[in-house]
Amino acid sequence: MPDDLHRRYQDAHNAHRKHARTCTTCTDTSRCPTGQRLFEAFVRLQDAYLNRQRQ
Repeated sequence: MPDDLHRRYQDAHNAHRKHARTCTTCTDTSRCPTGQRLFEAFVRLQDAYLNRQRQ
């Protein structure tokens, strides 16, 4: 059975990458409000997944 947390983490990563490819405002060091929200969701889910893997 697929890991739901892993799937959500990967979905967040894909959403962030898709936005970054099309947004003319976002850069590697600065993000528009939508880009920032997507990046923060990705980071939060990635941290949760990796912390659970370490346990």
